[in-house]
Amino acid sequence: MNTLELEAHYCAHNYHPLPVVLVKGEGCYLWDENGKRYLDMMSAYSAVSHGHCHPRLVEAMVEQAQRLTIVSRAFHTDTLAPFLEVICEMTGQPRALPMNTGAEAVETALKAARKWAYAKKGVAADKAEIIVCDGNFHGRTITIVSFSSEVQYRDQFGPLTPGFKRIAYGDVDALAGAITENSAAFLVEPIQGEAGIVMPPPGYLAKCAELCKRHNVLLICDEVQSGLGRTGKLLACQHDGVQPDGLILGKALGGGMMPVSLFLAREDVMAQFEPGDHGSTFGGNPLASAVALEALKVLQDEKLVERSECLGRYMLQRLQAIKSDAICEVRGRGLFIGIELDPQRISARAVCEQLMVKGVLSKETHETVVRMAPPLIITEAQIDETVDALAQVLATL
Repeated sequence: MNTLELEAHYCAHNYHPLPVVLVKGEGCYLWDENGKRYLDMMSAYSAVSHGHCHPRLVEAMVEQAQRLTIVSRAFHTDTLAPFLEVICEMTGQPRALPMNTGAEAVETALKAARKWAYAKKGVAADKAEIIVCDGNFHGRTITIVSFSSEVQYRDQFGPLTPGFKRIAYGDVDALAGAITENSAAFLVEPIQGEAGIVMPPPGYLAKCAELCKRHNVLLICDEVQSGLGRTGKLLACQHDGVQPDGLILGKALGGGMMPVSLFLAREDVMAQFEPGDHGSTFGGNPLASAVALEALKVLQDEKLVERSECLGRYMLQRLQAIKSDAICEVRGRGLFIGIELDPQRISARAVCEQLMVKGVLSKETHETVVRMAPPLIITEAQIDETVDALAQVLATL
């Protein structure tokens, strides 16, 4: 059996990947087992914002791996505190709780919001509600899929977790109507990634923040995909001048090398955690902390946030200039762009398959959107190559 057949035989079929076997990555490029080179327009769903195998991150990882890797949070290490100091200073959040995956960080935020609601807001026992949005994607645990609006994510995984209220995304009035005395938090993505790079109306998040503050409801921003420069600012919520009460980071935090995530929050929220309330064997481990700290330094030293803003604007303009009846809309911010296609005219899967033939790797979202979210180190020439390939594929199909 070849590699594809071997994986199909032994691996659960919970993904539908493109038929390519990748063996090497460097910068914005990936190579398959036959030596063919591709431009990466996925960045592992924003996890590889620094580019593949960034030399500084590889060096940091090797150096730490030769010294100390995992001891659990049962002991202190010399890497966690410096990492948390830098990210807290960068984001303006006073405290952080380290985990591994984005879903784990979301679960941490949900636990924090509920306990805060009971201990500080005075919500009656087991009555706390968390408001979420249609089209949300916050992970795939039982609790998280319980408040998804995607039927497949919930189907036959019940009984589902109660305590959530779902409203229309981008609708401030819907949020106002959903808030009650039991509302603990509003969990929201500043830009919805898995929904297809969906943008709310201008000023939406700022109005939500004002509403939450007025009603003593925590505003928690999930920036697992949109954070750390992806949208042209360090955090996507900064486009609206918003400082959330809680912040969820992941993906790019590990520099494309390690699973690293954080829930960051204001003092009174984080103060609800006591020893034994929550934890993770691998969360905040020395290896992950060392790599994440170096990833933050690279983000600053190489001005990747500024590159995302500038090159994202260029890429958006170039994509919007493509003349094709198959394109319904090109939208996005920074290097976080979605191309909405008319499903009556063209299949997003077919577009991605043909892009692969032309040496560009992307992936369809909800069967109608092609995602363009390359590493933040991409150049104008690489953007031109990608856009030209897409224009050719659309014309051919």
